[in-house]
Amino acid sequence: MTAPGLGDVSRETLDRLDAFEALVAKWTRRINLVAPSTLPDIRTRHTLDSTQVFDLAPRIARTWVDLGSGGGFPGIICAILAKDLAPETTFHLIESDTRKATFLRTAIRDLGLQAQVHARRIEQVQDLKAEVVTARALADLARLLDLSEPYRQDDTVLLFPKGQSWRSEVEEARNHWSFDLETCTSKTNPAASILKITGVARV
Repeated sequence: MTAPGLGDVSRETLDRLDAFEALVAKWTRRINLVAPSTLPDIRTRHTLDSTQVFDLAPRIARTWVDLGSGGGFPGIICAILAKDLAPETTFHLIESDTRKATFLRTAIRDLGLQAQVHARRIEQVQDLKAEVVTARALADLARLLDLSEPYRQDDTVLLFPKGQSWRSEVEEARNHWSFDLETCTSKTNPAASILKITGVARV
C-alpha cells in the first residue's frame, strides 16, 4: 500500500504508525515526549523524519541501538517498519528518563515490536554491539561519536539526522575523529541532512 511520504508499506504498518502517533499525543499531555506545538503535524515533523533513517539502514542488521530514544523517534518508528521489512532486527532503545522508558515499553508491548528498553544512561549500557546506531536531537556530532563508541564494531553504520548546522558539526568532529561520511538531504527539511557515517576512528 502506498501512503504519502511512506512509499509502499502494508496496511498493518500504517495502522501501527497511526496507533503510535495517537499514543505519543496521549502521553505528551503528561510528559514531554515532543513539543505539543508539533503534534498537529506529527506525521511530517516526527514520523516521516524518522522513516528516512530506516530507509538508509542496511536490512541485514540484527542489532540496532537507538541512543536517547525519548519519545521513540526514530527508534520506535524504525522498529515498526522493521516488523514487516526487516523482521530479524532487534532494537535496543536506551533512555535514562524513567517516565519516557515506561512510555517506550508501553509502545513496544502495544504494537508487538521486537525491541527492548534500557532505562540507563548511555555510558552505563555495556556489552552491546550493533550494526546500526541512531540518535535524533540528542547531541552534537562529536559527542555522538563519543557516545556511540562502545556500541560500534567494524561494520557499524551510524545514522544521525541533523539540522541546518550539520556542516559545522562535521567540521568540528573531524578535529577529533576520522570517518567516512555520506550526506542525505532530508525529505522533510531541505536545509537538514541525515548523516550516514562508517569507518570511525579517533585521531
